[in-house]
Amino acid sequence: MSMLITGISELVTCDDTVEDRRGGADAALAEGLGVLTDAAVVIGGGGEDTAPVVEWVGPAADAPQADWAIDLGGKAVVPGFVDSHAHLVFAGDRSAEFAARMTGQAYDGGGIALTMEATRAASDGELRALLQHRVSEMRAQGTTTVEIKSGYGLDVEHEVRALRLAREVTPETTFLGAHVVPPGMRGEAGPGSPGREAYLDLVCGEMLTACAPYARWVDVFCEPASPHAFDEQESRRVLEAGRAAGLELRVHGNQLGHGPGVRLAVELGAASVDHCTYLSEDDVEALAGSDTVATLLPGVEFSTRQPYPDARGLLEAGVSLALATDCNPGTCYSSSMPLMIALAVREMGMTPAQALRAATVGGARALRRPDLGRVRVGGPADLAVVDATSWLHIPYRVGTPVVRALEV
Repeated sequence: MSMLITGISELVTCDDTVEDRRGGADAALAEGLGVLTDAAVVIGGGGEDTAPVVEWVGPAADAPQADWAIDLGGKAVVPGFVDSHAHLVFAGDRSAEFAARMTGQAYDGGGIALTMEATRAASDGELRALLQHRVSEMRAQGTTTVEIKSGYGLDVEHEVRALRLAREVTPETTFLGAHVVPPGMRGEAGPGSPGREAYLDLVCGEMLTACAPYARWVDVFCEPASPHAFDEQESRRVLEAGRAAGLELRVHGNQLGHGPGVRLAVELGAASVDHCTYLSEDDVEALAGSDTVATLLPGVEFSTRQPYPDARGLLEAGVSLALATDCNPGTCYSSSMPLMIALAVREMGMTPAQALRAATVGGARALRRPDLGRVRVGGPADLAVVDATSWLHIPYRVGTPVVRALEV
């Protein structure tokens, strides 16, 4: 069965081979997004064993016949957002922590222990229902691909459970046993203490072995500024163990202060280093000369009152950027990629086109998924519909539910 989608006022393809033939201000605003006007798309496949794919893209006047058709009535269409950093398998509530931060309390990662307790206490059914609700909430805001991390179990049984549930909704699952050292194992001596060493042995041994079958990625919270997270040596050990187990690498880095996270990620060839709130000139130079994507999470800065990264400066330096939500119960309980786009434009110096590309093509690069983030023949039919004639309404109408994933 094939479906013709017509009535598309603007089709943002994010396909570098598509020439935007409009002139003047319209072309400048699009900045290489490959925008087609008065466009149509034909989607095929979508049976029990095959995902829908794009079969044709072009002017509506030239569209081929299809088995059935829908008319969007002059709405814009963009590639579905690729949210490459999210923590969706959790229970509990940390709204009081948010309120405390708004009155001046600093964030150091310690609240993760509260979520760990609530998540361990929840049943599989409760966690599955919460997860499915959050994924549905994301799709209602235009997200079609999401990466989901573990990290709120912090023991073998509950880390495996988190990844098993996450794998039910996405292939992009990340083992984050090295989120923080759980209470009772931190010790008073900091790095090198017996409790921390015992937990690292567990993460790099039994926990990794049990979790690897359910994960594509391994991640670590490399943040020497936090007593709960991991230093460079500890982080290296986790990442190298994950790689030896067949997992690809991601890093939480440079969120709370300057540190080794970015340079470690680049050295080990991680697909992405996420947060990048505090960067030195050496960090920027390392990123610009690498294939590691800097994934920016502006919702965290919004929710913690930390400084926003200089996205414009990073782009000018040649760094590859992605935007993601970091949806989590502590530092950014938002599932809205449109909000991240708006924050990137308003607070980080990105143009609307740069922000949209970072939320689509950039996220795909951060996941090393070149099939995602674009609308092109042979690619997945991951489309999002904007309830307006222009894609610019995504950052323009901030806080308004203006975009949603197209269900095909």
